[in-house]
Amino acid sequence: MYRNLWSLITALVLSLLVTPCWTTAWQPGKVWRIGLFHVGLDHVPPWLDPLRDGLKALGYEEGKNLILDWRNLPDEAAADDTAKAFVWEHVDLMVAFENQTARAAHAATAAIPIVFMGVSDPVAAGFVHSLAHPGGNMTGFEAFTFEAPDKKLELFKALVPHLHRVLVLQDPTDPLTPPLLAELRTAGAALKLQLAEQAVTEQADIERVFGALHRGDVDGVYVLSPNLLVKFSALVIQLATERSLPVPSHLKQWVEQGALFSYAPDSRTDGQEAAMYVDKILKGAKPGDLPVQRAMQIKFVVNLKTAKTLGLTIPPEVLFQADEVIR
Repeated sequence: MYRNLWSLITALVLSLLVTPCWTTAWQPGKVWRIGLFHVGLDHVPPWLDPLRDGLKALGYEEGKNLILDWRNLPDEAAADDTAKAFVWEHVDLMVAFENQTARAAHAATAAIPIVFMGVSDPVAAGFVHSLAHPGGNMTGFEAFTFEAPDKKLELFKALVPHLHRVLVLQDPTDPLTPPLLAELRTAGAALKLQLAEQAVTEQADIERVFGALHRGDVDGVYVLSPNLLVKFSALVIQLATERSLPVPSHLKQWVEQGALFSYAPDSRTDGQEAAMYVDKILKGAKPGDLPVQRAMQIKFVVNLKTAKTLGLTIPPEVLFQADEVIR
């Protein structure tokens, strides 16, 4: 009898250890702790403030029933360490901004719920089984941010009519580089553009490439790999501006900092919708049952001030297409 009872207790304990421990139903009076992290010290992801605002509107107040443990990190190694720390500290949920932190979170836990933001192709990355039925402990919002290189290159050519040769910065260590590069090459051929591809991974590599440029070598700069966009957008914009070279970006905030244009999702809408997903999970929903959302509102933003500084005259018909013009 005792042997059978002990076997039953052992089985129950083991089942608790191996079964994903989703956040339990809503607990009045509980202080929820959410770990949020991002790679890219030179900027804050544009979804962060809208997410905060969305949570506040849903009744979460930092310091009372909510702790947001926000960390901005230098690289993916730091993201790995942070994800492990969040697991050790038993956060109730993680929010992973972009692919590098999503990879870290996915590797660190199969139990703690994870909402990702700005992630490109989460199915191919192995984060979810499908967009409609994620399964597992992850769901969130798929990026349009790093996609559509064909559309971005088309807009680049329309904004810079003399564009002929484009410096393409790509990180061969980024798993998203090969498919994006294939799309960019196809688009470049269709637009009769020459792509001067340069493999870079670190700041020194980027500085070396720009240092070797001579006037007239290229007509513009295109940063392809998400790793580079996340970590070095400010550096590339600075170096390109010093050489009077236009550069598109993946977020509106970089257009505000001097990039020529962006073709990207409305981060405010996505951030607020992410808050709703966080709320549902904290109230008992399983991440795997919440479909991965894709940004529906894509905005074309042009910095007319940058265009004038570069001596560009943007065709009126192209400017008319812009959802927002920074003057």
